[in-house]
Amino acid sequence: MESQKRLLYMKIGVVGFGAAAIGFVSEVMNSNHEIHILERSKDIYSSSISGIRSDGKIFVSSTMGGELEIPISIQREVVDFYIGKLSEEDKKSVRTGVSFDSKSEFFENFYAKGFEPVNSMFWHIGTDKLSSVLTRIYEEFSQKRNIHFHFNSRVEDIDFSDNRVILRGRDFEADFDYVVVAVGRSGHSLIKGVTSKYPEIVASSNTVDIGVRFELPDHLVEKINKEMYEFKVRLKTRTGYTVRTFCNNPSGKVVLENYDDFVTVNGHSNSDGSSVNTNFAILCTTRFTEPFHDPIGYGSYISRLSNILAGGRKVILQTYEDFMQTKRTKRLGRVKPTLPESDFILGDINLVLPRRISVSITEFIEKLSEVIPGVAYPDNLMYAVEVKFYSNKIDNDRYGNLKFIGDCSGHTRSITYATGHGRLLGSSLK
Repeated sequence: MESQKRLLYMKIGVVGFGAAAIGFVSEVMNSNHEIHILERSKDIYSSSISGIRSDGKIFVSSTMGGELEIPISIQREVVDFYIGKLSEEDKKSVRTGVSFDSKSEFFENFYAKGFEPVNSMFWHIGTDKLSSVLTRIYEEFSQKRNIHFHFNSRVEDIDFSDNRVILRGRDFEADFDYVVVAVGRSGHSLIKGVTSKYPEIVASSNTVDIGVRFELPDHLVEKINKEMYEFKVRLKTRTGYTVRTFCNNPSGKVVLENYDDFVTVNGHSNSDGSSVNTNFAILCTTRFTEPFHDPIGYGSYISRLSNILAGGRKVILQTYEDFMQTKRTKRLGRVKPTLPESDFILGDINLVLPRRISVSITEFIEKLSEVIPGVAYPDNLMYAVEVKFYSNKIDNDRYGNLKFIGDCSGHTRSITYATGHGRLLGSSLK
């Protein structure tokens, strides 16, 4: 009887308010459960929710975005959910397309050079429209009597006691029947603390993506951008590492991604463009073996090293020619950086990236230039580092009343999959 009662009514704590949390709350908002959302930002307008705040590319694909099985039908529901928060006028500016459909003239060219073209459908909302989307979601949730937002509430520790889950912050402590942790990649320090205390919840931990943000003039990639806007390819390099493109931003800008103890680089684009350059990530996937169990620590260390060499919370900028010649960049050429000068220093990325990763990225760029001439021009720009953390894969069956969803769970790496993960969990509590 007690377990049946708990299913009908629970006091639920949700840590973080990003894509995964939005998916979860959207499913349980009309239930009898009492839901408390603890978000570290001071309010919804200043939150720095990476995927929802920056760029807003939503993909539907069975080959990218995570290692969970998120049915295509649910992925399409996620797309409809976010697009539905736009005004009728803003919906007109949403860009849509298909990466490497059956008619793509680029498919065979990439395939012939050893690349794996990745097929997906996409919708690009644009950074300039995302704040209103997030605000509308917040307003919709806030109107529900059973949903309570707690801003300025940074959860620093999670503990168990008598089948209750206890959340602790600097100046608060609260206990819940059920807790959903949805802190994304930026919550790596909290996840590391929990998995160190309860190592039995870790299913596996061995992957991190490390690389650079590449920037070049729009005209060099105009043809492929026009066809698919977002091109995604993978390449198994001679080192054995797989390198991939990620987050292509035509007419976009390079930006910093802020973590508690370091900064990395990222990119975005407004709905109508915001520069004359295109930027995209080139990421090298590293998988570790025993006895190593801290890929997040490894990626964090490299990120901090780049900041140290840059003299603070900045990243390193280098021309491709200087990167190839392993010498520090002292002056730029024809390509002007879209990242503000205050956020970077000219330097040598080779002092940061391990050689095996540098060699893998170089091979990728050289092969990419055989398909897209101009990619390897000497004055194209590289920013370091860009890191995509894969949290330890969490065994969500280990503790029935503590769940990890979205990117912090180690099972997703996209807005669509993170939101879908939250929806799947939420639907199980109805």
